[in-house]
Amino acid sequence: MKRKIKYTDEPIGKVRVVTDFLPSPKELVLKDETVKVTISLSKTSVDFFKEEAKKYNTKYQKMIRRLLDEYAAHQS
Repeated sequence: MKRKIKYTDEPIGKVRVVTDFLPSPKELVLKDETVKVTISLSKTSVDFFKEEAKKYNTKYQKMIRRLLDEYAAHQS
């Protein structure tokens, strides 16, 4: 981001807390049955998962798969 954000002391209105249902990166390293697909993702997202995968000595694709599985389970 090149533009600086200018914050003001304005009222923000009614705030609603949303429960965090997404798993942590550590929880995304489990194994499951898979199906091959082709998908285009943003470079930022892929870079994030690659860095997290290095921390846990796993593959970033597995972490993305688990994230999608958790999301689908939550929505079902």
